[in-house]
Amino acid sequence: MSKKSRKKSPKTPSGSPTAKKKAPKTRTTTQTKAAKTQRTPASKSTATIAKTASHGAASKQLNSSKSARPAAKPVLAEGQKAPAFRLPRDGGGVATLSDYAGRKLVLFFYPRADTPGCTREAIDFTRLAGAFADAGAAVLGVSADSLKAQEKFRDKHSLGVPLISDEKHEMLEAYGAWGEKSMYGKSFLGILRTTVLVGNDGKVAKVWRNVRVDGHADQVLEAARSL
Repeated sequence: MSKKSRKKSPKTPSGSPTAKKKAPKTRTTTQTKAAKTQRTPASKSTATIAKTASHGAASKQLNSSKSARPAAKPVLAEGQKAPAFRLPRDGGGVATLSDYAGRKLVLFFYPRADTPGCTREAIDFTRLAGAFADAGAAVLGVSADSLKAQEKFRDKHSLGVPLISDEKHEMLEAYGAWGEKSMYGKSFLGILRTTVLVGNDGKVAKVWRNVRVDGHADQVLEAARSL
């Protein structure tokens, strides 16, 4: 056979060394695919575990957040005995329920000193303080502000009703003026604008919840007069 005929021969016999060399490449490719197939479930399993762990952590946060909230107390109802209190008030000294024994008492609970709604409400009760006195009723304002903030609030707006500081929320909770609120889609605990009228027998005569400030003090005065 001539050199030219040998060069033109394109095929390689199946049993030749060249064919044997290609076989391992085929096996390598098969093994690679098998390895990828084995790794894929493991990766999915890891992702699933991570997702589950993350969901569990979020649930714990929600649960812990709920458990951190104080247990709901019975709502103060008309006819019940007014809860006792003893708290510091503006100008020094303390205010107690027993100080007003035998008299009617108006307690208006407001969210925060020197904010627009609370200012209007306090000014309205101050404006009617003389009329309340004529009706045999004393008036006290209550919030969780510090004494310093209460006194600044009093001086700035020339308020004429005593202001109580309940920083620990004890009185607020007892009178149902502390609870869950929402703003901008978020829930939080805070002061619920509430007013309570206590009769001269020491029992709750009337409760106003979710108070709207405009005209509210006048409504409370009418209730005090009719009691």
